[in-house]
Amino acid sequence: MMKNCDILLCDLDAFFASVELLDDPSLQGKPVLVGGNPEGRGVVSTCSYEARKFGVRSAMPMKKALALCPEAIVLKGRMSRYKEMSHRVRQLFDRYTPDIEIVSIDEAYLAVKKGRGLDIAEAIHVDVRKELGLPISVGVSVNKLLAKIACDQAKPNNVGNLWPWEIEEKLWPLPARVLPGIGPVTGSKLQSLGINTVRDLALYSKGPLIRLFGSHGEAIYHFAHGIDNRTIETEHEAKSISEETTFPEDIQDREIIYGVLVELAAGVGYRLRSVGITARTITLKLRFKDFRTVTRSITMSECVCQDSDIYRAARDLFDRHCVKPPWRLVGIQASGFEQGTQISLFSSGPEREKENILTATKDNLRKKYGSEVIFPGRRLKKKK
Repeated sequence: MMKNCDILLCDLDAFFASVELLDDPSLQGKPVLVGGNPEGRGVVSTCSYEARKFGVRSAMPMKKALALCPEAIVLKGRMSRYKEMSHRVRQLFDRYTPDIEIVSIDEAYLAVKKGRGLDIAEAIHVDVRKELGLPISVGVSVNKLLAKIACDQAKPNNVGNLWPWEIEEKLWPLPARVLPGIGPVTGSKLQSLGINTVRDLALYSKGPLIRLFGSHGEAIYHFAHGIDNRTIETEHEAKSISEETTFPEDIQDREIIYGVLVELAAGVGYRLRSVGITARTITLKLRFKDFRTVTRSITMSECVCQDSDIYRAARDLFDRHCVKPPWRLVGIQASGFEQGTQISLFSSGPEREKENILTATKDNLRKKYGSEVIFPGRRLKKKK
């Protein structure tokens, strides 16, 4: 990553809902909720800004959301479509810089030449709206922290900036909870000390904060002064690559999980190959109905990057550790990287050669047309 750069945080506004509005213009101006079944224990994944006016928020139980906004339109969601649009946005980012850290399906940090940040942010804002029809907010600054806060303050669908010399004027009056790492528990403890705003935190002695919160206390003290030494971690530099899916409703059927694992393995494999690396360790992540989350890993004798090898390892982990349904989330992570691809010993000969050719063809199609141009047949079972 370049040194002495400007940092951008690009955040697609109400992403899932925005995609639904894009595909169905009749929903424009209406309160839209994307998420699980209100008759079960479904939650809101994303909601349009019209719904937010009623107090609806992400992660809220769908029943409560509909109580606040009875006229809302509830959509189950289409993760494959959201991933497709996310991929297209990522391709647009590539025009401006190779230094990109993907935070989530709708959020990414970019590092650009110092002094060019605001111009590039404006260009990205225009391009995403004009070419893809999606609203996006972009924050610009010298580090991740200030770029994130600038982005949050710019929402919805705007560009904002927050520079170090503006900290006392723009950052300090904000509630302390805007800083990373200050959740309900930490926030409550800070309030008991009379710390309500970022200014209160910045002017508080660092020593007592460290005694109360350990290294976390030192981190939030530095954040209150706008100091953040975290760097952009591109996929070339990342220690792991992962894909996961949270289901709007609990899943009982193993075959559906297998279908999802095929897609997740394909996503992880493509990302490994796109940056020319292989992975030795595959990790499965499972979340259950009671929100208990487990991870199980396997370290192989050789590195892999083929979708089939990643899927086989993940499925084996699932079969051994899935316990009883239902399942709420499943994910695959690859780590233990080595540079360069190599032929797997899991299988060899003509069949592996055919698979390598097919994989290269699929990768070219994905790169040119997006991740959804081709998908595994097993998804048909999942959709059914």
